[in-house]
Amino acid sequence: MVSEDIEDLSGARLAGRARAELFATQTECVLSFLQDGVPTAVVLSYQVDEDDHFWFTTVEGRRQVRGIESDPRVAVVVSGAGTGLPGRRMVALRGRARVHRDRDVVMDRVRRLAPRLAPGDTDAFVRLLDSPGRLVIEVVPTGVTASHDSTRLAGDGRGGPARC
Repeated sequence: MVSEDIEDLSGARLAGRARAELFATQTECVLSFLQDGVPTAVVLSYQVDEDDHFWFTTVEGRRQVRGIESDPRVAVVVSGAGTGLPGRRMVALRGRARVHRDRDVVMDRVRRLAPRLAPGDTDAFVRLLDSPGRLVIEVVPTGVTASHDSTRLAGDGRGGPARC
C-alpha cells in the first residue's frame, strides 16, 4: 500500500521484512544512553540475534559502558543511510542494556559479528578483538519509538510516481 499523504506517515512505518532487511544490511547504528544523567550517543557496529536482541562489542572504561552500568535505559537508531537499500529507512527502539564480561559470551559474540564486519578474514578480526578488556553489550528492545520506510510513500516521499 502506498500513501499519497506525506503529512500522515502512519502508513510508512518500517515493519516485518523491510526491518529485517535493514538490520541485516546495515552494520552500524547509534546507541544512545545516559552519562551522568545527560543524553549522549555513540556509533557502533552491531549484530541482531534470533531473539531480536542487539549486541555490541566495546572495551572496559568506555563512556557507553559507564553510562549503561549506571542506567540501563537506552535507545538504538538504525538508518539505511549508506546501505544501497531503496528509499530511506530507519527505526528507533527503546531498550534495556546489559554489559557482559564473561569471556565465553564475549568471544561468542565477537565470532558472530566477524562475518558482518570482516567477511574476507574473520579469523583476523577475531584475533584483533580478542583483548583482555573486551566486553559486549546486549540490548533487549522494549518498544519502537519511531520508524519510517519512504518506499511506502508515493514517489518515495520526494514527489513523482509511486514505486509500489
